[in-house]
Formats: sequence, C-alpha cells, structure tokens
Amino acid sequence: MEVLGIIALILGLVGLIGSIVPGIPGPPLAWFGMLLTYYAGCVNWAEDPMPAKLLIIWFVIMVVVTVLDFVIPAYFTKITGGSKWAARGAIVGLIVGLIFPPVGIILGGLAGAFLFELLIADKCVWASFKATIGAFLGFLCGTGIKLVTTAVMMYYIAFYFI
Repeated sequence: MEVLGIIALILGLVGLIGSIVPGIPGPPLAWFGMLLTYYAGCVNWAEDPMPAKLLIIWFVIMVVVTVLDFVIPAYFTKITGGSKWAARGAIVGLIVGLIFPPVGIILGGLAGAFLFELLIADKCVWASFKATIGAFLGFLCGTGIKLVTTAVMMYYIAFYFI
C-alpha cells in the first residue's frame, strides 16, 4: 500500500504544478491523490485513517473550483469590455510563454490577450488594453483559487501519508 501513497504524493505534486500550468488539471489530479491516500489506508500521526466525509467534501470543492476556473477569467474579461478573443489570446500566450517560465507565462498571456483583442476582435488600443487587464486578473484569480485548493489537498495527502 506504500506504493499507492507514493503515487498519491506524485499526483498531489503534479496537481500543484497543474494549478499554474495551463492544460494540466491541477485540482482533479490532487483529489485523485487524496482518493489513493484514502484507499491505501494511510493514517495520520494519531493512527486515524482519512475519513470518507473529508474526501466527499473535497470532491465538491474540487468540482466547484474546476468550474470557477472556466467562469472567472471569462467574467473578468467581460466586465472590462473584452471579447472571447481576449480570453483565447491569453491562453495561447500562456502556452507559448511556457518556453520561458515564469516570466514568459505572464507576459505571454498579456501579449496574447492584447494582440488577439486588437487584431482579431478589431478593437482600439485602449479597449484591447482594458480587456488584457481583465483577462490577466481573471487568470490570476483562477490560478490563485486552484493553487490554494490544491495546496490544501496536498497537505491532506502528506498528513495522512507521512
């Protein structure tokens, strides 16, 4: 059963990375790490196993956070006057920016949102800039929520495994 615990730790770590890197589902991976910890029968320092209620609560939280990760950036982009192109440009820029982490991720997202809004959505420079700020703030909020959630799940994995 120790192998399951090690795999759970790896899933938690990959989940933390996935909370920042686009395309890797961070919170679901961390939750699967919790699930493996539960099935491995890992216990904490007081020899108590992970309760099923904890697993269910964190499943609900993981689903809500995963849905919010799609809603928050779109909302922030919309309230700053941006179109769907700003959000798409931010994602493309983030992926291209992975070549030069971490600065490339941030600057790539900003540049992608700005250029897509300016060139494809055919908006003026100021409107494109406002949409870029909205897309960036949405990305930061979504990433922050995912990171905090995944970090807490990683804590539970480590708490019950180590």
